[in-house]
Amino acid sequence: MMRPVDVAEDAISEAAIRDALVDRLLMEGMITSPTVEAAFRAVPRARFTPLGTPLDVVYNPSDSVAIKTDEHGVIISSVSAPFIQAQMIEQADISSGMSVLEIGSGGYNAALLSEIVGPDGLVVSVDIDQDVTERAATALTETGYGERVSVLLGDAEHGVPGIARFDRIIVTVGAWDIPPAWLGQLAGEGCLVLPLRMNGVTRTIAFRRDGDHLVSTSARVAGFVPMQGDGAHPEKVYLLPEGPGRAVKLRFDDGALEDPGLLNGVLGTERRQAWSGVTIEHGVSFADLHLWFASYLAGFCKLATDPGITMAEDGGGWFPFGVVRGDSLAYLATRPALDGAGVEFGALAYGAHAEEAGRALTEQVQAWDRRARGGPAPTFAAWPVDTDCARLPGGSAVIMKEHSLLTISWPVAG
Repeated sequence: MMRPVDVAEDAISEAAIRDALVDRLLMEGMITSPTVEAAFRAVPRARFTPLGTPLDVVYNPSDSVAIKTDEHGVIISSVSAPFIQAQMIEQADISSGMSVLEIGSGGYNAALLSEIVGPDGLVVSVDIDQDVTERAATALTETGYGERVSVLLGDAEHGVPGIARFDRIIVTVGAWDIPPAWLGQLAGEGCLVLPLRMNGVTRTIAFRRDGDHLVSTSARVAGFVPMQGDGAHPEKVYLLPEGPGRAVKLRFDDGALEDPGLLNGVLGTERRQAWSGVTIEHGVSFADLHLWFASYLAGFCKLATDPGITMAEDGGGWFPFGVVRGDSLAYLATRPALDGAGVEFGALAYGAHAEEAGRALTEQVQAWDRRARGGPAPTFAAWPVDTDCARLPGGSAVIMKEHSLLTISWPVAG
């Protein structure tokens, strides 16, 4: 149920909270252009969220708001966090009069896009879920954007009929690949912005054409609900029992276990430790380490645990990134370092070859520290799937998709 036109909150108060959000997004560099700032000040985000959502949640820069869940309570549609929406729109470099295709509807983002392209522009929003499109269309109508945004029901994996080209395509659901239909409808000088999943790690990437392939112009850390329909790519999940009714889940995005039976009982073996000597101060981001693992760590997987499972040594921590080596498992861990001002990266490992698995992970931590940490950001390219590998950038990581070859190139840190 959406908010009624006569929202309970006082309109002046709501506008003040909205302006405070925009001020913060400007201060933190999420909004950098006057047109995006004006759009965020103009569109009432509260009118696109479910009735009863507190305004401090609606206008928190980091909070997404669930719109729909599946039968298991998993979110399948949401209004994305404001900072992510601002980043993606800035990445797209949209100007007045452009045509924009939004893949994944919610209403609010489409209204922002409509403000930016103006009356001479075009905004089309498509979603596979009829509940989502009906809700978005109603909210857009009630906020005055119904005549300015076309909301369509369909599987965007196959493109949008009736329109030849779009200047910009913005994908607001997690994509595993770039389908040919999107490239077919992207103008020659156009820009495609999408949250692209690479071996389980997502970056919101802005791509432009370079001959027969796409090259990145920017990339940001973000997370999105996964795409549905023909473009869906479910993870392969393996359960490792750890006590009655509890399990650790190993999640593989671009790979799989050749013989899952080799890990039977692995969590019952003695836990081993391996430490890298690489440290980091508290509060410093190391998101690029996760992407480095996804690029170069063979057997890479993500972990999830049931409540009550302890995954770290006393006084240490752990992160849901791991590696499988045959009958053994290791995952990223930390222990106190730097006289309490930071931590050291390492691995906790199980299995008959725990030392090998732990060493595989810590060696990649050390490689990231030597070759990439603190250096220029990696760049990305999407190539036709039949591209001769000799054309790919030397030294880049290559991830095979159904429709494309994705390369991740890490400049050498200075």
